[in-house]
Amino acid sequence: MRWGIFLTPLSSLCVYNLSCFMMKKSPVRVSLVIPVYNEESHLAFCLDAIAKQTVKPFEVIVVDNNSTDQTAVIARSYPFVRLLAETRQGVAYARDRGFNAARGEVIGRTDADTELAPNWIATIQRTFSNQHIQAASGVVDYRNIGLKSVFSTIDTYFRHFLAGRTSARGEVFLYGVNMAIRRTAWKKVRSEVCHERHFAEDLDLAAHLAEKQAGVIFEPNMIATIVPRQAASDPHEFLKYVWSGPRTYAEHNLVSQRYMYPMAVFVTCVYVPIRLLYLGYDPELGRFSLPYLIHSETRARVSPVSEFI
Repeated sequence: MRWGIFLTPLSSLCVYNLSCFMMKKSPVRVSLVIPVYNEESHLAFCLDAIAKQTVKPFEVIVVDNNSTDQTAVIARSYPFVRLLAETRQGVAYARDRGFNAARGEVIGRTDADTELAPNWIATIQRTFSNQHIQAASGVVDYRNIGLKSVFSTIDTYFRHFLAGRTSARGEVFLYGVNMAIRRTAWKKVRSEVCHERHFAEDLDLAAHLAEKQAGVIFEPNMIATIVPRQAASDPHEFLKYVWSGPRTYAEHNLVSQRYMYPMAVFVTCVYVPIRLLYLGYDPELGRFSLPYLIHSETRARVSPVSEFI
């Protein structure tokens, strides 16, 4: 009996210390989902960057959305990739397919033309160690465009601006190319998310999370570098893409829509110089080149809100 007096609290302490040890040694598992449509020119670059992560993702899921090129072949050539197919056309459907198949506690999301920073998975694990955080999005850098440092600085400023204004209302945006969501949070909204082509599917997801009062944050240490291929679109497609953001928040009656208009107006005003600097970027010279601009065959990325896919 006397020994029992000491052993009972001692055993409880051992169990507590063991559980703490296991918690410290068991970071959240991150599944990474990449929706793709005719991305044979970019997917390998994206997957190479994933292979260089300081912390490997639990799984990498590439969702082929009816590609007619060698996208699926490239995806299969990477042993760590799990390739799925989604026949319903549209990035939202491809996203759903990947998110529903993900097995990690947290689902990361990016695009096929994106280079994730080497510590991207590690940053997500650290961020989501806070159980109150249900989703997060980060900053974007640019490559393959003239004056890329200028565009990266402006983009980062606007993202900080939006995060600062929308966080107080619980309406923080998500950016599909650089985001993560807890799998339990996805399950709460997956039957409610919209699939209208005129919506920005990432902001629509953020809107539904806001309605659930989920903890969505802006994490500046989550960094992704993209190619601004949308700049090669014709004016109609480009403007439809840019203004899909405010429109999405507006149709969900979120007050924070008003903070998105300054960014949309700015991007609209600089469409022409952005287009020229992108189309005229010579990757061999690493800068803008007028001769390259004249003979450029650069193609636009198919817009997520396009009616032609």
